Amino acid sequence: MKTIALLVCLCGFTTISIAQNLAYKPANPNFGGDTFNYAWLLSSAQAQNDYKEATNTGYKQQTDLERFKSNLNNQLLNKLSNSLFDNQFGTSTGGTGTGTGTGTGTGTGTGTGNGTLSPGTYVFGTLSVDIYHSNLGLVVDVLDTDTGEQTQVILPGQ
Repeated sequence: MKTIALLVCLCGFTTISIAQNLAYKPANPNFGGDTFNYAWLLSSAQAQNDYKEATNTGYKQQTDLERFKSNLNNQLLNKLSNSLFDNQFGTSTGGTGTGTGTGTGTGTGTGTGNGTLSPGTYVFGTLSVDIYHSNLGLVVDVLDTDTGEQTQVILPGQ
């Protein structure tokens, strides 16, 4: 019996096996696959992509009126800061002055000023400027009414 089992096993392993060669062919055309798979792979990737670009984050061009308002606010704040600086450290011109001038337009203008800050409340667009005397000196409060930001400048000894 052992010999018959051994003979059957030897005959079973020695028979001819039929097989074929396995060849790997990638699906992605970037790695040597069929180029006709490109459209299918691209559409599959786009279907799985859930990222949507925000359309409202672009730059918005300012109108002429907005640019004028911004320019006017910048000039007024510049004048205020120059006046604060002159009050604290003095002017390099040595005093007050008066001027008259004509431009290329149709108007003329004169202006006088001594460069000092007068106590009071001033509104420049969305900025509210309060100037008042206190025991610390001259206090200048600047408040942006749109954002709620505020700053305070104290000029001692004024």
